[in-house]
Amino acid sequence: MTTETMATLPNSPEARDAAHHLHPYSNARKNEAEGPLVIARGEGVHVYDNAGRRYIEAMSGLWCVGVGFSEPRLVEAARKQMAELPYYHVFTQKSHGPVIDLAEKLVGMAPVPMSKVFFTNSGSEGNDTVVKLLWYRANAMGQPQRKKFIGRKRGYHGITIASGSLTGQPINHGSFDLPLPGFLHVTCPHHYRDALPGETEEAFSTRLAEELEALILAEGPDTIAAFIGEPVQGAGGVVVPPAGYWAKIQAVLRKYDILLVADEVICGFGRTGRMFGSETFGIEPDIMTLSKQLSSAYLPISAVLINERVYGPIADESSRIGVLGHGFTGGGHPVASAVALENLNIIEERGLVENARTVGAYMQARIRELSDLPLVGEVRGVGLIGAVELVTDRETKAPLGKPGVLGPLANGFLQERGVISRAMGDSLALCPPLIATERDIDDIVAGFRGAIQEAERAIRASAAA
Repeated sequence: MTTETMATLPNSPEARDAAHHLHPYSNARKNEAEGPLVIARGEGVHVYDNAGRRYIEAMSGLWCVGVGFSEPRLVEAARKQMAELPYYHVFTQKSHGPVIDLAEKLVGMAPVPMSKVFFTNSGSEGNDTVVKLLWYRANAMGQPQRKKFIGRKRGYHGITIASGSLTGQPINHGSFDLPLPGFLHVTCPHHYRDALPGETEEAFSTRLAEELEALILAEGPDTIAAFIGEPVQGAGGVVVPPAGYWAKIQAVLRKYDILLVADEVICGFGRTGRMFGSETFGIEPDIMTLSKQLSSAYLPISAVLINERVYGPIADESSRIGVLGHGFTGGGHPVASAVALENLNIIEERGLVENARTVGAYMQARIRELSDLPLVGEVRGVGLIGAVELVTDRETKAPLGKPGVLGPLANGFLQERGVISRAMGDSLALCPPLIATERDIDDIVAGFRGAIQEAERAIRASAAA
């Protein structure tokens, strides 16, 4: 909707939103001028705006709607639990059936032995909780100096003050006075952008492991609480780790007895073609953070899984003090827990992890066909997650003027073609629901091809003007 249209329709949803709503991850002044895209309903892999136009949701919302939109079983699970026990908390040794069942289910599903689950409401809260629990654990173990965390540049772990510090992205740090002291970041494992000329993936991985070890030694191994990483970096541009990366990183962490946190918020529950990204890449974490596809985001819920090595000192300290003084009013909410349980049942019963593997293989092949377009620098991904990085020159990998211009330009054309994606800098992401079919992938790829070609024409027209 244009500024003029909003002015003539002051009671439209777009105008009312522009007048009253401060959006996350948005340009506030741009929303004032243009208004938002208002989504009215969803069905399967599609959503519809308030004018009735249909879009294929190539991002599963925010990487999360695994079973698709408007799944009747999840609606019924919420309705039934809402009627029976609409809310209860899990503070002060209280509990309820859905959260007990979900905790047991998650421990049983974990790819490595886990001891306990702590429930939160978002991935950000989950990773914020990880920081606090490991600070608490360090004090419990008489190691008050062991408080530092190592993340990675372009990694994304949330936007609370602590999880935003774990995050390694400038847009999440600039003007927010982040990261806090004690939050360190090493090189992003993106071979296309960060490898040296002629450096193989294995050699690149070796160099990054050596960089990690050098940082640990410089800071002091006994000051490092944990290393955190996504199996595949999502919001940083769908960065798939290079050959040998996770094996080499874990060898360094074991050498210095440093805990490993796997942020499975995006990768968990089938996205990479295995139930967890940790399985896909041979990661053996001490802690796992889960959210998004846990409930297909029908209701907010997240979970932190910790192994016995992490849990034991925390439990002892809570006994010494008398309480673990951390928690959230909505953590382990009965309705969200019931929906999450039914969502996991659907993923298992309908073979959606296998679908992500088979349709994902088809998607990976199809998106790589876009490499014939002059603006495409790199295509990457695994399972049902991928990205197409755009450049104006393949040799120099140059952006359009400055980084972050070309991606949004193409993304705008993509939305006009009825495909919702997300521009992460100059990379266009795709992460369709786990229920996606090969035909859905064909529709997405056709939209990508047309939008990228349209961006190329627009660049040429601008240069000729």
